[in-house]
Amino acid sequence: MQSLWMIAASFLFACMGVCVKLAAATHSAVEITFYRSFIALILMFGLVRLRGVSLKTAHWQWQITRGVVGFSALFAYFYAITLLPLATAVTLNYTSAIFLALYLALAGWRLRIGMLGALCIGLAGVALLLKPSLQADQLLPGLIGLGSGAMAGMAYFSVRELGARGESETRTVFYFSLVATVCSLLWLGFGEIHPVDRESGLILFGVGGFATLAQLAMTRAFTRGKTLMSASLAYSTVIFSSLFGMLFWGEVLSASAWMAIGLIILSGIVATHFSRASPVEQD
Repeated sequence: MQSLWMIAASFLFACMGVCVKLAAATHSAVEITFYRSFIALILMFGLVRLRGVSLKTAHWQWQITRGVVGFSALFAYFYAITLLPLATAVTLNYTSAIFLALYLALAGWRLRIGMLGALCIGLAGVALLLKPSLQADQLLPGLIGLGSGAMAGMAYFSVRELGARGESETRTVFYFSLVATVCSLLWLGFGEIHPVDRESGLILFGVGGFATLAQLAMTRAFTRGKTLMSASLAYSTVIFSSLFGMLFWGEVLSASAWMAIGLIILSGIVATHFSRASPVEQD
């Protein structure tokens, strides 16, 4: 039953992606990032007050690092969504599990044969997805989408470290929203800000609202369900995104693109299994 929370989270994340793609018609990627972060900040502040969670933290450096890296990952992800098929952008962002495994190795984990196999499968999938699946004018957005996965993996590594230091997930999500709001607001100070009407306002609210609900559902799935099952079901976001892409924009992926997506999903599931299956092994 708890695994249904992960499916709900995946559906909500796909809905967020749809709203991002719709919002791109009137707003830039950094504007969308700002509204997503600001709306999430307001909602998370209400949740913090409701739960009585203290905002005091002794780990400012980790919180700021997680926030800045998370903001960079979020912007790159939204930028990729605006220019790539929705399922492709989502899949590239979901390479975060592969990059997280690499960061864990750099932090002292011993890469076992299974993990090395997962990384090789993932790299093959990325290479196949970027070329020849993408057209020439989509290669740069594709690389930026891949960068979002690399930075998201780094952000998850920071979250892992914060959790090991006793930080609550609610406080960490709040500070991520705060730092991302400040970063995007500073960026907007040097760029163009487009007006928000009722239609675009509803779409932008959908970006922040769906993202916040998805995060809460995902947190519940991981805390009350089986970790590997939840991590595996998270990839259903790709399926929902592909269906939405076909429904709203007539996006049809090639056979090679689907093969690449399948390899990346397989790699992510295997990497997640080996990164969580046993305690940390250090050299």
